[in-house]
Amino acid sequence: MLTKSLVQLNMLRQRFLTKFCCREGLGVNPVRSSINGNGITQPAIKHGSDEKASRNSISNGVEVLAVIPARYGSTRFPAKVLAKDTGKFLIQHTYERACQAKLPQKVIIATDDKKVVAAAESFGAECIMTSPDCASGTDRIAEAVADINVDIVVNLQADEPEIDPANIDKVAQLLIDNPDCPMATLAADFQNTAQISDPNIVKVVVTSHESRATSHEPARAIYFSRSIIPYDRGKNGVGPVGNYLRHLGIYAYRKDFLLKITALPQTPLEKIEKLEQLRALENGFDILVGKVKHTCDGIDTPEQYAGFVKRYKKATEQLKMKKENL
Repeated sequence: MLTKSLVQLNMLRQRFLTKFCCREGLGVNPVRSSINGNGITQPAIKHGSDEKASRNSISNGVEVLAVIPARYGSTRFPAKVLAKDTGKFLIQHTYERACQAKLPQKVIIATDDKKVVAAAESFGAECIMTSPDCASGTDRIAEAVADINVDIVVNLQADEPEIDPANIDKVAQLLIDNPDCPMATLAADFQNTAQISDPNIVKVVVTSHESRATSHEPARAIYFSRSIIPYDRGKNGVGPVGNYLRHLGIYAYRKDFLLKITALPQTPLEKIEKLEQLRALENGFDILVGKVKHTCDGIDTPEQYAGFVKRYKKATEQLKMKKENL
């Protein structure tokens, strides 16, 4: 009975802190929570201006916002963002990873359902309701940030709970270092030829093999496709694995460009490939491509989620044993 009361008290306290901190310019950091002597979780409160000043010193004063579009409906895995077999919502895992990135001054969730809003409030995240008619996650983000004063918007996939926070910083840094470019994304090497042939894994070809891994002279995308690109004629399709780049579903936009590109109509290649980033290329805009090592697969099915839950529980148990042995 006492435990139940403490949990209820803690939930009410977290909701109060979230609303109070947002009103007063403070922030609640869900990653650095602590447990007091009574067993109640205590979110660490950080002063908004101090945190903002610290992060602005890293980003040279450029305002960076990370947004996670979280649609409640899903054909292959209904309500997957609220799956909670680990004890945390799937969207919560992604949010907490995003909060570990150094460049974004804030991380918010954009959704079309009050259930997601309620879940976000339960773990202290800011969540913005958007229209259920948004055609894509990018459209949802554009609607969410329309009235927010920000320079760069990073688009994260809600179903990537194992995303590397360094990748978030990497894609934002590409735009910080290249002020004339409107959009950036990331790519990584393939692990095997089977992945290259998979139409569910998007390939990207870029302007220069030598420069694609650098920050100040980044490669630019030539084309994205579900097909095998480049097609190795001498090998009947797939050549050496090192000739291919796997596109990662993370983007950074300048806010004004984000609002502009989402207002444009769908383009022919975008419709054929079902890849919305082609809208930018077809309209003559550059997309910077940075190369990274760490990749993680998004969760599209219950089976993939079960695999994540297994990895998470194993890692949690290993961490527990490590602490016990100290």
